[in-house]
Amino acid sequence: MGCCFSEPVDFDGEVNLYHFDLHRAVGKGAFGKVRVVEHKRTKKLYALKYIEKTRCIKQKAVANVIQERRLLEEIDHPFVVNLRYAFQDDENCFFVLDLMLGGDLRFHLERKGHIPEDVVRFWVAELSSGLAYLHRKKIVHRDIKPDNVLLDAAGHAHLTDFNVAIHFSERRQHTSVAGSMAYMAPQVVGRKGYSWQIDWWSLGVTAYELLFHRRPFDGRTAERMTNSILKDSVKFPEDCRTRCSDAGLQAIKSFLHKEADHRLGCVPGKGFDDIKRHPWFKTIDWAVLETKEAQPPFVPDMKQANFDVSHELDEFLMVEKPLTHTKRKANADLDKLKPEMRQLEEQFTVYDFTHPNRMSYYPHNQIVTKMGTESTDHTAVSATGTLLPTSTIIERSSASSPVTENAVAFQPPPVSEDEAGEGAHQLASSSQPIPPPP
Repeated sequence: MGCCFSEPVDFDGEVNLYHFDLHRAVGKGAFGKVRVVEHKRTKKLYALKYIEKTRCIKQKAVANVIQERRLLEEIDHPFVVNLRYAFQDDENCFFVLDLMLGGDLRFHLERKGHIPEDVVRFWVAELSSGLAYLHRKKIVHRDIKPDNVLLDAAGHAHLTDFNVAIHFSERRQHTSVAGSMAYMAPQVVGRKGYSWQIDWWSLGVTAYELLFHRRPFDGRTAERMTNSILKDSVKFPEDCRTRCSDAGLQAIKSFLHKEADHRLGCVPGKGFDDIKRHPWFKTIDWAVLETKEAQPPFVPDMKQANFDVSHELDEFLMVEKPLTHTKRKANADLDKLKPEMRQLEEQFTVYDFTHPNRMSYYPHNQIVTKMGTESTDHTAVSATGTLLPTSTIIERSSASSPVTENAVAFQPPPVSEDEAGEGAHQLASSSQPIPPPP
């Protein structure tokens, strides 16, 4: 009677999927799933995001996946979902990230109806710390929304989903439309040129929605949504003061100032300090908060799943191929690979946080290329033609446009709100000079 033994894992070699035990699926994006994994040697749990190469190539998102991989290598912050490992096999690209089992803010908002002010203030403070860090690294997230904020088991908030994030230039503004329309700043939808200041607007929309379970600017079509963002003033529900203090209302209104230089967190010479000194945050001990030692006012119930448990059913019912450990083909001939597959092989490089040698991919002294865009409207809509305001959308560059490490284009497939976890981006620029964040 035969017996089968698994081969020993070489933990001293390059990291690969054999270093991890695979556990349950906890999320789903446009190209793959997110599941819990356990490192076999350290027994530490992580989130594994895996992206199917063939789908990625079919949807013209290769450069975007590489860009996200590069940006994540530059980042390490208490209020960001940080990259710990990156690697690939013949079928998938893998991101191993900090595990956040507390659920995203959309999940908790829909479950509760609205979030108490003290909880929202705490989350906004933590996210502000994370955003200020990203801006110092010359990274603009471009897709801040409740869906892209994850809680850990203790209740701390973390920014995630950097699939439309880009480096911003200190010399020129960006003009491509990217992100989720309901959270886009006037400078984005108005195509007037934008930079890091748009993230603070999106944070303001997020805070408003968490408090009142509605968004400050809305519309069932892209045109109506754009007009609302550009022209409508911020209005609060009649019963707003039963849910939020005057200081909170004023802070949100300041985040939603249509002029970028007057927005909270963006005033020249004040920057992040303006947020720290705002009356709404007077109860926040920033020194304690930024060391992650402050006690969150809301702690997720870890006795129940804080995510959609249906993600596991697809594999159980064989709707899609389950993830398995597979050996790579030995000595693959790169010259015989299709260009996109070769690009993934060469540029989606291995990363291991236990051997830190972080690279910065910021394009120092590099001219920002002017990218052309098609006139086609790529706004996400439902089958009935209704705008999906929380779906991540993006413009596509024209076929002849160059794609560089800092200028990436992607044509997304039609997706529902729940499937919009994976996006892509394109950097386009104008000649307008902008200041770096304070």
